[in-house]
Parts: sequence; C-alpha cells; structure tokens
Amino acid sequence: MTDLTPTALWDIPRVGAPVAVAVDRLLVPVTTHDPETDEAETIVWWIDPDGKEKRRFAAGTISGLSVSRDRTQVAYLRKREEHRQVHIQPLDGGEATAVGELPLGAVGVKWLPDGRLVALATLWRQHPDLEATGSHEPDGRLSVRATEDAIYRYWDTWLEHVYHPVILDPADGSITDLTPGATRFWAWPSTNDIIGELDISPDGSLIAFSANDSDPPHRQLCWSAFVIGVDGSGLRRLDPESPGHSRRPRFTGDGSALVYGYQSEPDFYACPTRLIRHDLADGTEVELAPGWDRSPDRWEWMEDGGILLTAEDRGQSRVWRLAPEAAEPEPITEEGWASDPTVAPDGRIYALAHSLTRPPEVHRLEDGTAVPVTDFASVALGATGTARELTFSGGNGDPIQMWVIDPPDADPQEPLPLVHMIHGGPHGVFGNAWHWRWNPQILAGAGYRVALVNFHGSTGWGEEFTASIHGAWGDLPFQDVELATDHLVTAGLADPERMAVTGGSYGGYLTAWIISQTDRYAAAVAHAAVTSLPGMYASDVTSGRARAYGGEIWDDRAAVERWSPSAHAAGYNTPTLVIHGERDARVPITQGLELYGVLVAKGVPARLVYFPDENHWILSRSNSIRWYEEVLGWLQRWL
Repeated sequence: MTDLTPTALWDIPRVGAPVAVAVDRLLVPVTTHDPETDEAETIVWWIDPDGKEKRRFAAGTISGLSVSRDRTQVAYLRKREEHRQVHIQPLDGGEATAVGELPLGAVGVKWLPDGRLVALATLWRQHPDLEATGSHEPDGRLSVRATEDAIYRYWDTWLEHVYHPVILDPADGSITDLTPGATRFWAWPSTNDIIGELDISPDGSLIAFSANDSDPPHRQLCWSAFVIGVDGSGLRRLDPESPGHSRRPRFTGDGSALVYGYQSEPDFYACPTRLIRHDLADGTEVELAPGWDRSPDRWEWMEDGGILLTAEDRGQSRVWRLAPEAAEPEPITEEGWASDPTVAPDGRIYALAHSLTRPPEVHRLEDGTAVPVTDFASVALGATGTARELTFSGGNGDPIQMWVIDPPDADPQEPLPLVHMIHGGPHGVFGNAWHWRWNPQILAGAGYRVALVNFHGSTGWGEEFTASIHGAWGDLPFQDVELATDHLVTAGLADPERMAVTGGSYGGYLTAWIISQTDRYAAAVAHAAVTSLPGMYASDVTSGRARAYGGEIWDDRAAVERWSPSAHAAGYNTPTLVIHGERDARVPITQGLELYGVLVAKGVPARLVYFPDENHWILSRSNSIRWYEEVLGWLQRWL
C-alpha cells in the first residue's frame, strides 16, 4: 500500500451525514471530485443497516436531504441552472421533480406534516420579497458597493442577501413567503447547516428559527430564537431580554416546549453553549445540565424525552445522551470524532465517525462503540501512520494534550524531522479527526513526525482553559508549543536540527509569533496568517477584538502591539512559506502580503503562494493539491 499523497487524498470519496429513513434503510450522500474539471458530484446511496447492500438513489449536485413525515418521499436541493432549487423524490422509486422556482434558490428544506415543505429562500437584502427579488436585475456595468454597517461582508461574500422561510406546496407549486420585507440576516453565507437553525412543531402549526436580531449598523451581532405560525402570523422572539446568542431551537415531542442553545457573552464566539428549555405556554425557562463543563454544538430530542447531542471533549467529539431529569449527559461514543447522529425508527443511532487515521464513514452506535456500516474510502486510501496521544507539562505547569503522527512503518522511537501543525481559532481543536484541508497523514507520508498540540485556548477542556489566553494570544500557546518541542526532543523523537512550524489563520498567527521569538526552527509555513493585530480591523467581524487582544487600538495600542507579530519583526529570521487567498475576508490578504514583504526586505528566505480565487480555505481540488505540493516542497527544501 502506497503512502497517502495529495492527489490520492482527493480521490477518496467523501461520505456525508446519514439520514435514517426506515428500520432497514439509510440514505448516505457520497461526494467525489472530477480530476479533469474539479467539479463535485454527489451520489445518494441506499444502505442497509449492516452496509452489506447498497444501490444508487440519486446523483448530481445534491445537498440537504430531508425525509417526509410519512417516510415516503425525500426532499433535497439540486442545482438547476445557476441556483439550488427544491426537489422531491419518492423513496420507493421514481424520478425527482422540482417544487416551485425560487428566484435565487434555497439553502435548505424541511417537511411539514401535511406534505408541504418549508424552505429557506435566498433573497436580495434590498429587495426582500419574492416578487421584488425575482424582478431585480443587477446592473452589470456597476461593480461598486457601499455600506454604513459594521458587518458588511463575511468570509468571501458581501452581505447582500437574506434568507426567508417560505412554504412550498407540491400539489400546486405555490410559494408563500412567511416574512416578506424582513431584512435581518438569517445566517452567515458560509454556514454549512443553515437549515439546522430551523425546526417545525410536531403538529406543523409553528416554525422556530434563529436569526440575527441586531440593529444597524450591527456593531454587535445578536442571534435570537423566534417562533412564527406556519401561516406567517404571531412572530415573536423567545428571549426578548437576552443579551447573548440563542440558536438551533428544537420542539419537544408534544410541542409544548423547545430547547435552544444559549451563549451568554455575545463578543466571545467560544463562550460555552448552555441548553435552555423554554415553555411555550408561559415562557418559563430552565437550564438543562447546568453543571456540565462542555459545550454542545448539535442536539435533537429523542422519543423518550432525552436529548441526543454532540460535544467536544479532550480532543474527541462524542455523541452524548442527556436523559430526562439527568444532571449531566452520558457519552455514547468514546474515541474518535463522531458527528451528525440520526435515529432510525427502531431507535438505533447512526452517525459519521472518523479519526486521525481513518476518513469519515457511517457507523452504528452500539454499547459505547461505533460499528462501521459503510466503507467507501478504502478504495483510494493509502497507508496511514499511527497516531498516539501524549500529555506533557505546558504553560503554567498545566497538562497539555498532543497528538503525534508517525510516518507509516516508522520506528516509533527513532528521531525524525518534526513538523508542528498548529490549529486555528484560536478557540478550536486538533481532534482525533480526519481533516481534508490540513491532513497530517500527508506530511507523515513524506517522512515527518507531525505534532498537533492542543494548547491553552483550545476547546474541549472547559471554559477556564478556553478563556485563558484572552489578552495574550502569544503567551501560553507559545509556551505550550515550545514545551511540546522540548518534550519530543528530550524523548529522542525529534531531530532538533530539522524542525518546522506550520499553521493557518490563528495557527498562522502563532507561527508568525514563534518565528519572531525564536530561531530554533529550520522552516515555517504561514497560511492565511494573522500577522498584524491592528490590521485585523479590516477583517469581516471586528467585535470581540478588545477581549482577544487586551484592548482596542484607540484606547491602548501598546497592549495590542505587545502580542502582534509585526511589532516584533526584528526577530524574523526563519525561512518562511507565506500562503494566502485573495478572497479571504476573515484574515485579509494584506496580512500575508505584509509578512512576505517584511521577510523579503530583511533578506530572509521566503516564498509567496497566492490564490486569487480562494478564500480563507483552499477548496478546489487542483488548488488544494498545489497547496500540499508547495508545503511539502518547502519542508523538503529546508528540512
């Protein structure tokens, strides 16, 4: 078996979230990419619960599977001409048919009990109803945009669209906008699960959703939970006095209440999410599992009144069950990265599961273990190196987790060239998970020992650990990476003459900070790197900077510059590969260009790789393969 290469990584079929449609059937979307065109195609497969039988159900540019309440039809989005439109297809056979024609398409769809559909339709923000959006034709001669808002673009998109819930009737093709004229943001354009922020009551009379409820100029966003009648009446906010964020409302089985996730600190995106149960009759609320120091990211009610949820925990993503009246959830899974659980009519639970050594596949969750159901990836998966979990003493003497990936067939005790891969966020995690964009197996396959340090500020170890880096981005995380390096060198696992640091976004920030503070590394790779903290006021979202940086630049510029790599550029001596996408609004292109310009001006060996059609992430097949080749080439050159 050959080692995993960048091209082979893109040959691996990418398995999506399963949908349980019957006791004996799952729908599983699997996406592949054409090596000639880079275009993606998704095949939806029928899979039996043991994975022994499968057959094609649908194919094309398909996303967002939703099964009807009577389990006879499935709805999904399929691209037709320029936009994704709603289609329905019988589960027992037959062709897909389009339902309605939305002027700019939809971003998600769900079923009402009576066979109608609720879709989130995309509309022009300045023309926020179906008729106005349909008749609006932008002047192709003009490329100018103007705003007076604090939040006016996101990721790679100018915020010129809103999302309205609409009712689609397959019987007559009619479309009804429930919130005509509304101009609030429904969700960020890059959100993968916009429709996940919407739920329908069991009797089909109410729709609950979360939406941004901040007032112009939107200096501080406010995500709130709302309920509206399916006929468009009675729109009300569930949390009228709440200063924080409320999201993903879910109705109880009897429709009398719902649960939503609440973050109390609106300027801190990693503030722990708390589950709040809201009684619809009298508005009373109670927090569920108030003593639990983990932060759920998805949740659904179960038929027995329990809640099925996912949450990070010490470098793993577990599926949990919160039983009725229980003080804390109990984990259903232990090792690896589990997500997108779905419950079959017989109560069995299925989910995506993957790890640092295996790509995502559908698994059945039984007795604390994840039993594989699908095996699409093995046809293209090369050899992968072993992953081991180490714990060492980091900053402040705190225990810090580190994953170490060895090259396939390597002696686990042999000193090898070391490459740190530093995660972004900073409030994120390098978990026991397969990563398509920053895959450590690619580097391990090239002969490097790869270290993934979950430094102070990472998520999954509780609120105090996550918030410990506020106002000092370069302090404890830098100590953690340095102490990890010391640990590996002392243990004889790393060749001290052949070491590199690499990272993207905040990981790029920490890479730039590290090379401003030490010359011990032979090479660095800074992708979409934050290099000038004052310059990050050009980012798409600027709220929360004072908490993250230790002050605002107009109040205490010295405090901000204290942890800004550009203010310590005298220390830049490490050969550095700088990579950036032109369409990156999260970390503007000027950040990477400044780093590269300073390195070149100083005479430090440097290389700039510039992607004019990519954003914060490198997403196309050809560009991603080139990205990996550039990274591997730079490491080969200097290590």
